Amino acid sequence: MILWFTLVQVGIAVLAGVVAMVAGLLGRRPGDVTVGSLALIELLLIVQIVVAIISPFAGNPPSGSLLEFWTYLVSAALVPVAGAAWALIERSRWSTVIMGVAALAVAVMVWRMHVIWTVQLA
Repeated sequence: MILWFTLVQVGIAVLAGVVAMVAGLLGRRPGDVTVGSLALIELLLIVQIVVAIISPFAGNPPSGSLLEFWTYLVSAALVPVAGAAWALIERSRWSTVIMGVAALAVAVMVWRMHVIWTVQLA
């Protein structure tokens, strides 16, 4: 995977996570910005799924375990959807905090996927 794309994903996820957690701890309910940030993370993960499918055919195979990579990618793709759905259903300040935690978890998973694809040796 391309380093800059990974850094953009991680940066957006961390920023969204921090904003959502601070808003939740200040007692605010999830707003359009926090739900929208999870939607942006999800969109970037969908792009990453397409890139991960195409890359091996373009001569860029992963350096690590494909099973581990796809497990992280599928998990990372499900977490924002679940967090946003819960936030929209419950609309409490704690659902905003959970959205923040979900975004931070996705940031960690995206970085791990980058390591698996590019720098991990077998």
